Amino acid sequence: MTKSIQDQLTSVRVARVAEICGITRKAVYGWIARGRLPRTEYTGETDYAKQLEEATNGAVIAQELLNPKADTEAA
Repeated sequence: MTKSIQDQLTSVRVARVAEICGITRKAVYGWIARGRLPRTEYTGETDYAKQLEEATNGAVIAQELLNPKADTEAA
């Protein structure tokens, strides 16, 4: 089952996500609010999804971060 980006990122802790990616917690909260990673992730300028998957030993799945389930989607 695909998890929402909020579920995935908060399961690791926002502070830890920020540390892994070298960004601020505010930026991570922005991803959560928008329900997706930044544009740079989809244009190949950054590789946050892969970094997170590797750093969490698969607790966060890169493919699910790149194609998150909408929080408003019916279960």
